[in-house]
Amino acid sequence: MKPYLMQLSKTMAYALRHQPAQFGLTLDEEGWVLVDDLVAALRRHRHDWQGVGPEDFAQVIAQSDKKRYEMRDGKIRAYYGHSTPQKVAQEVSAPPVILFHGTTPRAARIIHVEGLKPMRRQYVHLSADLETARQVALRRTPRPIILRVSALEAYQEGIKFYLGNDSVWLSEPVPPRFITEGHDETG
Repeated sequence: MKPYLMQLSKTMAYALRHQPAQFGLTLDEEGWVLVDDLVAALRRHRHDWQGVGPEDFAQVIAQSDKKRYEMRDGKIRAYYGHSTPQKVAQEVSAPPVILFHGTTPRAARIIHVEGLKPMRRQYVHLSADLETARQVALRRTPRPIILRVSALEAYQEGIKFYLGNDSVWLSEPVPPRFITEGHDETG
């Protein structure tokens, strides 16, 4: 992805996931805003973005290796990762039997005692496969720990799960009884 589009994607994330009010935006209950409102907000935000438009958002969506955004019917939203006080509504979905969570060795010790919590986000983020979980953890540590979450069992016991995209699942807090001992992915 070109540097311009990478910067645009980061700013879109900030506006659509973390600080919409700072951009003069109000997310609806499903996290949508009008494309025209986001265009106007970004043009106000940076003088050199006077030419930004919906086609730039479409390029960000098409060229991203992760499905972070959705644009349709004149609206745009981030699929997941929101940290706004207003919880974005998600559709409950039955998860696969096992999901994964990549983390640091220190955090893994805490998770085994306290479970998985959303921390500064609205939901716990889980990965559909080991490699995605490993990549997530490698952003924080050179020695990732990958935890296995008995997602379907947790769902059957009342914990809600939501499909974020092809590789990311979201959930309510997950108690430690559904988390099996992780392993060090470097060796």
